[in-house]
Amino acid sequence: MSWKRIAIAVAVVVAALVVAGAAYYVVTEREAADVHGSSTVEFVPTTPPVEKPKEPGVIWETYGYDPDRLRYAPFDLHPPFRRVWTYRAGALVEFPPVVAFGRLYFAANDGDVIAISAKTGKRAWRRPSGRCQAASPAVSGKLVFVTFMNKPPCNRRSPKGIDGRLIAYYAGSGAVRWQKTIGPSESSPVVEGGYVYVADWTGRVWSFVASSGKLHWVRKVGSQIKGAPTLSGNRLYVGDYGGRLYALDLRTGRTIWRAYSQARLGGRGNFYSSAAAAYGRVYIGSTDGKMYSFGATSGKLRWSKGTGGYVYSSPAVWQRRVYFGSYDGRFYCLDAATGDVEWTFAAHGQISGSPTVLDGVVYFATLKRRTYGLDARTGKLLWQFRDGKYSPVVADAKRLYLIGLARVYGMVEQR
Repeated sequence: MSWKRIAIAVAVVVAALVVAGAAYYVVTEREAADVHGSSTVEFVPTTPPVEKPKEPGVIWETYGYDPDRLRYAPFDLHPPFRRVWTYRAGALVEFPPVVAFGRLYFAANDGDVIAISAKTGKRAWRRPSGRCQAASPAVSGKLVFVTFMNKPPCNRRSPKGIDGRLIAYYAGSGAVRWQKTIGPSESSPVVEGGYVYVADWTGRVWSFVASSGKLHWVRKVGSQIKGAPTLSGNRLYVGDYGGRLYALDLRTGRTIWRAYSQARLGGRGNFYSSAAAAYGRVYIGSTDGKMYSFGATSGKLRWSKGTGGYVYSSPAVWQRRVYFGSYDGRFYCLDAATGDVEWTFAAHGQISGSPTVLDGVVYFATLKRRTYGLDARTGKLLWQFRDGKYSPVVADAKRLYLIGLARVYGMVEQR
């Protein structure tokens, strides 16, 4: 073959590649475009009831308040607040406590599990684990369930050859009731019907008998799971680092449906966020900068809304609105049915943690260590506090508990 023919053949191949690349770009960008939602398709407009925990003495049972992880609690507390006690944890407290039996239960990143008095902030017990930790506990049946990652160093590049733990502590004494080896886990447990559910970095979802630790079922669904499983009805919803969202049968772990974040150049976004389930939808944030709404029954994409940065924030859902923060430094309020923006707030700091709604006020914190309280209907600034970095607020009927970088504050209404 002559050099001229070779050159022509190469030019044809290059042109074909250019056309294919352009087509791929057009298709993926179209797929990645925001999707506008419907208020009638797979959307139940009735406000989901927020039920108080069934067990006497349990006030805030799990990460996000309830198994649906709505991050809304029916306590009539309104800013401004004044501090009545401070507990110094001595290490980063990344995830908020649960509240039960007159105490707050939480874990620091150094692996210590801590119980303090809700009234005074004085420590009741502290139990070291010797493991890295980054999740909220769950409480049920006088037991406190805590997940752990590997032993230090915590930020290993490869998870191969390491394991994690799920440990059940007695709420009263802090003694260990039982423990199980799982993959390293940042997954806040959820307890329902006598079973505790968690997920881990190996892509497995686990169900154990809460009272004894006996294995109920385990399912390998995908890649790393870092968010917490969300429980609604007879299903678990959990996202993974492959950009997949799963609906699993609560009784067997069987996959009912699998959904995906939108395709785009460079691959799909990951789901670090934990989901919230409400209105017949599942809401979850992604590292592609979007908040997604999927049909809870079908798994079909119902809307997506992009921001200017990662969305690690797990959403709060209240009064047909979805609340979350972004690494673009803004806090968002979207219509739960359509994904339309109702308002945004410029926080001038990246937002990684999850919000909480109490008495019509939505609370969140920025990585610049400032907590904000906004009118949840309008976005108007009502209150702020010079600490807090991730998911800053839980509560009971008498007090607001604010989680700072390495401190926990007990606060009451300032009258």
